[in-house]
Amino acid sequence: MRKIVILLILVFVLFLDVNSKENKRYPDRDACTTITVGKNASLDGSVMTSHTCDSRVDRTWFDIEPARKHKKNSKRKTYLDSHRTISAKDLSKQKLKGEIEQVRRTNKYLNTTLPAINEYQLAVGESTFGGKKEMRTDIGILDYYEINRLMVERAKTAREAIRIIDEATKKYGYIDGGECFTIADPKEVWHLELIGPGKGKKGAVWVAQRVPDGHISVNANGSRIREIDLSKPDYYMASENYKSRAIELGMFDPKEGKPFEFCYVYASRRSLATRRREWRVFDLLAPSLKLDPNSENYPFSIKPEKKMVPKDIMDIFRDTYEGTPYDMTKNMLVQEVDKDGKLTGKFVKSPYANPFMHYDMMPFLNVNGGWNVKRKDGSWDNLGERCIARYYCTYATVIQVRDWLPDEIGGLVWFGYDNPAMTTYVPIYIGINKIPESYKIGGRPGFNLKSAWWASNRVADLSAQKWGAMRHDVAKVWKKYEKQFLTNQKDFEEKALKIYKKSPKKARKFLTDYSYKWLENVEKAYWQLGDDLWSKYTGKF
Repeated sequence: MRKIVILLILVFVLFLDVNSKENKRYPDRDACTTITVGKNASLDGSVMTSHTCDSRVDRTWFDIEPARKHKKNSKRKTYLDSHRTISAKDLSKQKLKGEIEQVRRTNKYLNTTLPAINEYQLAVGESTFGGKKEMRTDIGILDYYEINRLMVERAKTAREAIRIIDEATKKYGYIDGGECFTIADPKEVWHLELIGPGKGKKGAVWVAQRVPDGHISVNANGSRIREIDLSKPDYYMASENYKSRAIELGMFDPKEGKPFEFCYVYASRRSLATRRREWRVFDLLAPSLKLDPNSENYPFSIKPEKKMVPKDIMDIFRDTYEGTPYDMTKNMLVQEVDKDGKLTGKFVKSPYANPFMHYDMMPFLNVNGGWNVKRKDGSWDNLGERCIARYYCTYATVIQVRDWLPDEIGGLVWFGYDNPAMTTYVPIYIGINKIPESYKIGGRPGFNLKSAWWASNRVADLSAQKWGAMRHDVAKVWKKYEKQFLTNQKDFEEKALKIYKKSPKKARKFLTDYSYKWLENVEKAYWQLGDDLWSKYTGKF
């Protein structure tokens, strides 16, 4: 048992040190995972996209942004740091960057940090891949938050959203790093990989690939699109300069006879933290493929071995690699004690076992990975492990869009605050008109009993300290509610549809009352759960 980790106090101290140092040392480590599902890969015909907003700084509040009409020739302001605003009523931390032409009407949408869905069931997930430093520019006024917002404000379909972004970046310029947007409508889902045009240039370089209807795909902070075939416009799209810009910059030479692979030309496939998550998603959904967990590349999409439902994505977002060789808690064991207080000689998982460790802890815990490499330009390659669920996640969404239902009912966001491993996903229909005030109050400035985010954040942070024991208490809560939501979904939507056929206005109220009630109830349950954890485990272990 020489591999057993005895120094639990050291582990605990190092874990507590994460927030103060890790983000400064490895600024690119904040990240997101998104999983997409084609309509024939889901059990009921839903198209799905999703998003874990794995960030220590993004705003925690959200609201319903109504559809708005605008005067002819009016302007729309663009901002930097829109993700850092304090509340729905205090947007003072936004930094004005410029103005663009406004459209006559903007859509209603769920205004999460990165807006999740609009009234036409256009849904968006997001994951940063950064890309090569040579592609950054400071000529322009659109960052990736504004790009996401423009799509939901102006588009009705995924293809229209991609066209809008192409036109907007040409005219106004994209000034951020590489991003993957997973864009779904009730018919199809696309991955749009977007990067800047390089120093001194205005615009963007991008490619887009459609997920086949019978497949699922994933992005986990790595560019994944390789070769594209523009003779197949139903599956591939690209900016006019997607290849020529690389040639101009000396990043690709067609004379060498090598294929043009977007992910290698403009980014890299070095990150183990990225590749392992890709493998894990595919391995969970199609284990018979026996994909190599150490591969550099995986198929862009795969056919899952069973039809997907939203709970499948929720479960994957909770995954910590438990049961695999990459489980960071596998050697965090203690000797079992029997009812008489005697050691049994059997080793079991420690109540302090925690899968959310500092990356540099991994060699100490005998887990592959756990190192970072500094490039000559000062940036870091994140080669170490990280599981899918992260303790610093702000919120997560699993989004269904469905063409056989009215938009108000068909567009459904399963929303959960904080660490996906400990959250409860609450159903929010795009047809709703309001949410509880506590969800409009940001939690970043400090602990606040009026902020719904803090109810979940407190539970997640408390239970992370004694994960091996406390997670079971947390699971009892989210399992109870999610079982109820998922079991009742069909009957509830059938009732909503009957009401809608008679009165869309009454149906919207019916939907609003439902989502509002459960947002309130889950918040209350998590405030109580935090108190219960504090009481039950204080002074124990």
